[in-house]
Amino acid sequence: MPRAIWSGAISFGLVNVPVKLHTAVRKQDIHFHQLHEKDGARIQQKRVCSKEDKEVPWEEIVKGYELSKGHYVMIEPDELEALDPEATHTIDIEDFVDLDDIDPIYFDATYYLVPDKRGEKPYRLLHDAMADAGKVGIGRVVLRTKQYLAAIRPMDHALMLNTMNFADEVVPVSDFDDVPTGNAAKPSSKEMQMAQRLIESLATDFKPEKYEDDYRERVLDLIKKKSKGDALVSEPSEEKKAPIVDLMAALEASLNEARSGTKPSRGTAKRATKKRAAPKKAAAKKTAARRKAS
Repeated sequence: MPRAIWSGAISFGLVNVPVKLHTAVRKQDIHFHQLHEKDGARIQQKRVCSKEDKEVPWEEIVKGYELSKGHYVMIEPDELEALDPEATHTIDIEDFVDLDDIDPIYFDATYYLVPDKRGEKPYRLLHDAMADAGKVGIGRVVLRTKQYLAAIRPMDHALMLNTMNFADEVVPVSDFDDVPTGNAAKPSSKEMQMAQRLIESLATDFKPEKYEDDYRERVLDLIKKKSKGDALVSEPSEEKKAPIVDLMAALEASLNEARSGTKPSRGTAKRATKKRAAPKKAAAKKTAARRKAS
């Protein structure tokens, strides 16, 4: 069983639930090391004192907060814990809310909360009560000297904990001047109907296993080929600019491809735009011919 990264208790009312926290996501990132091109040796990162210009061992390193340029106040880890020792080992549920009321922008990382052997019954009680009520518990947790807002929710037979962003950490959309508001760039009713039909034709149940990281697979394939000594020739990629297409043509082409079961592509929309533009060009040629004849 994976090692817990935190242990403590969930508190709701006067009930305490002893729990351990485990990471729920294992990122499948591909990590590269920095090497010296000349001899292939690993590059080492050293912690060097900028004043003495020599390497500093871990036991001599402390945390410091910069007050002004070059001026720091040093903080010890136990000084941070002493500010609120209870908060470091307890998740106090302050409110119960509907999951649908939480915008995904507030979610950060996901963890499993596993009961301590002493807390299996209160753990099951909290899980079942929240599942029946359709509610999510909101509280705070301190992980690695940082306080997080947290959402505790039932999933299958376990409790999940999502660390969350605080409201002042979320950038409001009003900070961006380029977002269209009011009647700016308002679509026509026909365009809206086409877009809604396209969404309906692509609507399905969410199946996470359907979506794979094909880029990671291509990188691993590249690594495998190079490790075998295969000669690889890579052509320089051209910068692709997003084509400017007729909106209705793009919607119609996308809807037709969705109906036929193929994935809508930008090339199709571009071709459809040319088809829609063709009658206009033909009409313009006829008009020019009539003027020449007269």
